[in-house]
Formats: sequence, structure tokens, C-alpha cells
Amino acid sequence: MEQRLSVVGLEVADIPRSRDFYETGLGWRVSSRSNEQIVFLQLGGIVLSLFPERLLAEDATVADDRRGSFRGVTLAYNTRSRDEVDSVLQFAADAGARIVKPAQEVFWGGYSGYFADPDAHLWEVAWNPFWELSESGELLLPDDE
Repeated sequence: MEQRLSVVGLEVADIPRSRDFYETGLGWRVSSRSNEQIVFLQLGGIVLSLFPERLLAEDATVADDRRGSFRGVTLAYNTRSRDEVDSVLQFAADAGARIVKPAQEVFWGGYSGYFADPDAHLWEVAWNPFWELSESGELLLPDDE
């Protein structure tokens, strides 16, 4: 099996509201394959899909047993600089996101903060001085030595 992550699917309460947040608010491009039932956004080599709540559990044939607002998963947007973290968090807030944790120095030596999208999915915005981003925005982990 190849080492790969292709799609991250998020369960959302209101497809039009979530589409508007990502497309209009954040300015991300929605795929023409999207419709009123599901939204696809190309994020580099990964696709983000927005799927109506309950239907995602139904599709996976599992119980819909959400527990509280934290789902045990975070998404991350890495930046090229410390200052860019603050800019991205402000941009997200202006788009309607709720700032959960303002940017701050973190124990591992970087700088990060969190925002929540309209469905409370947590996005970390981080600058990691030990990692590099390619020109196209791909995260490049250091080679193991």
C-alpha cells in the first residue's frame, strides 16, 4: 500500500453555509464536481470534502454518535512565516471563523493558534521553524537521517 492521504471528509450541518465559508470567506476554489449534496475543494494534493451530517455516518454504515464539540481531529494550515500565522487567523476570523486559541509561542518551538469553522472543525494555523513549504505550498518534512 502506498503512503497517501487523498481526501479529508468533514461532516457539516449546512452545506450552503459551509460552502460559502470556504469558497467566499476563505477564497478557496470549489470543484465543478460539487453539488447541493457534497462540496469538493482541491487543497494541493488532498481533497477536502464537505458532506451533510448524518449522511456521512450513513454512508460509512456506522452509528451517528457525535459527542460534544471536539471530535478528536484537527486540520492544519502551515505558514511560511511567524507573521503569516496572525494574518491567516485574522483572514479566517473575517470570513466568519471563531478564533479558539489566539496565536502564541508553543512548546515545540513554533508559533500557532486555532480557529473553528462554522461546524466547529478545528484548524490549527502554525509556523514550524523546523519544516519547509515548497513553492506550491506542500509541506516538506526533513529527511530522516
